[in-house]
Amino acid sequence: MSTSLPASTHAPRLREALLAGDFTADGLLERLGAPAYAALARSETVPALRATQGDSPLDTLVRLFLLQRQVPARAAAAALPLEECLQDGWVVQDGDLVRAAVDVRPYGGPEGEDWYIVSDLGCAVGGAGGIGSREEGVVLGVGGASTTLAGITVREPVASALDLGTGSGIQALHAAQHATRVTATDVNPRALDFTRLTLALSGAAPADLREGSLFEPVGAETYDLIVSNPPFVISPGARLTYRDGGMAGDDLCRTLVQQAGDRLNEGGYAQFLANWQHVEGEEWQDRVRSWVPRGCDAWIVQREVQDVTQYTELWLRDSGDHRSDPADYTARYEAWLDEFEARGTKAVGFGWITLRKSAAAARQPSVVVEEWPHPVEQPLGDAVEAHFARQDYLREHDDAALLAARFTLAGEVVQEQVGLPGAEDPEHVVLRQHRGMRRATKVDAVGAGFAGVCDGSLPAGRILDAIAQLMAEDPVLLRDRTPQAIRLLVEEGFLEPLPETSPGL
Repeated sequence: MSTSLPASTHAPRLREALLAGDFTADGLLERLGAPAYAALARSETVPALRATQGDSPLDTLVRLFLLQRQVPARAAAAALPLEECLQDGWVVQDGDLVRAAVDVRPYGGPEGEDWYIVSDLGCAVGGAGGIGSREEGVVLGVGGASTTLAGITVREPVASALDLGTGSGIQALHAAQHATRVTATDVNPRALDFTRLTLALSGAAPADLREGSLFEPVGAETYDLIVSNPPFVISPGARLTYRDGGMAGDDLCRTLVQQAGDRLNEGGYAQFLANWQHVEGEEWQDRVRSWVPRGCDAWIVQREVQDVTQYTELWLRDSGDHRSDPADYTARYEAWLDEFEARGTKAVGFGWITLRKSAAAARQPSVVVEEWPHPVEQPLGDAVEAHFARQDYLREHDDAALLAARFTLAGEVVQEQVGLPGAEDPEHVVLRQHRGMRRATKVDAVGAGFAGVCDGSLPAGRILDAIAQLMAEDPVLLRDRTPQAIRLLVEEGFLEPLPETSPGL
């Protein structure tokens, strides 16, 4: 792995050439076709090679930067400002052939922007077999984890944002679109150089780049937004900077979350990807709940769980150890299992952690910890923001206030009746969302009837009185037992409270 990285002096010229050659996410999809384009995300290059046998600038750029193949110098000169690229070090010439010095991957922004993520050669994506690199300071490009974090991040305009552990700079690039000032940190100085290149080649404003671990580079500075896709892998030792945090167990993720509260401004968000241990005799929910700092609300979502053997095999494949000498592979596998056994770890969870700092949280924090392994609809930034707004609403409204409030059914919620064919009444009713988290929840007849007529015209209490009359129930008892169900439907986003409520019941 070369320690010398390109200069960004002529990045604008290179960007112009890439755009002129249609070397963009949309251009790749059109040129390669969907199957070959999808194969690239799995680190399979043969379909793309077969699709780019021509001599167009786009074919040359794909073979050069995406597939890391040497191309004739004359073809490179037709596709790039070759002299400037050689001068800056983006490419290297060997006789009549030119090869790329770094991986440059087109990346489509949320508003259709044409961006480029710059990373080490061969490390743009992981694929099923991992990146296969054992280089300690290697810098990865775009992967599933980084795009997940970008998708769940709240995208409100802010004055300041911190990308902690920036890697190739994808989070800093997103933040630059809605933050006046972006700070990006990494313990790996090569990562800071790659972030500089990613921002320059994407036409984004430069970030304040600082070297160091965790919050050390920023001291006591505070931010409106903190994002981090940290080296969260729970491993014995710290072989690979991009994935192994060097702390025992899940201590790095715990430390990151616990220290984030002091670096957030009022109303600010901190959003992380994390791994956490499932330890014998301990509920994982209690473990991650204990990480939440004072003065912050939290929403913690476990997306996946792997037993220790699955987890070990995943990360041994990631670094290519499965292709090493069998004795070495066995020794490394044993080391991982020894580490887990010593800590009583039976499985590892993966998920999202979002903190929001607020004065209300200092008095009565809302900490929601849940497991949701089902498909969701990205981007989820708006859904994350709405979650915390609902927590504020519920914290401020007791049962009497809920009964006085008016609600509407959220958009794209459908009702499903579940039961045996031909049965007069369903066994139960399910409300299902088709947007955002795509939740589903069972409701009884009262809940289904209530949700079905929530159009904002009547207070909740009046609706329950009408349901009680139709079902021959005691309206007082129905009012007593239903607010908890209403609270759940609001918390999960099925019901949306109107801004103004009726003064009476």
